[in-house]
Amino acid sequence: MDTTPLRDAYRALLDAAATVADADGISPVPPAGEWNADQILAHVSIINAVTIAAAGTVSSGANTTYENRTALDTWTIERVITNAGGNAGLRNRIHAQGNVLCALGGQVLSEAELDAPVPTLLLSAGTVLVDQPVPLRDIITGLAEVELPGHARQLLALLPDDAVTAATT
Repeated sequence: MDTTPLRDAYRALLDAAATVADADGISPVPPAGEWNADQILAHVSIINAVTIAAAGTVSSGANTTYENRTALDTWTIERVITNAGGNAGLRNRIHAQGNVLCALGGQVLSEAELDAPVPTLLLSAGTVLVDQPVPLRDIITGLAEVELPGHARQLLALLPDDAVTAATT
């Protein structure tokens, strides 16, 4: 499995997180009901951990499931922020988790393991997005194509447009 898109998605997410963290004199405040930067990063960290666990379980020959409900729980998100040591710790953790997932998807798991169907439940804003078996490969690909880019955009949306333009040019 080519993990270049996954590695690129992690790089873009971490670049967005650094842009928000380094925004001089700007205190990014999310719109009502949205997450702040640390909460977004904690959510991504939890998703990464769940994905790593699922991949590890598949590689051990055991059956597994995959769901994101824990990554949506506010208490768990706050605990992860604290345990990681805040924004910088979360960014370091996500970087390391990204390396692990790229290694698993690219070098460690066989084609049969990547094709293993994993019962999956994915929610967003109280809506069920997926409730069916999904090949492990598609779960990993979904990080690169949907999850990470979406959260990179969410992070940058915390900044005023002129701050994003200044930081990315």
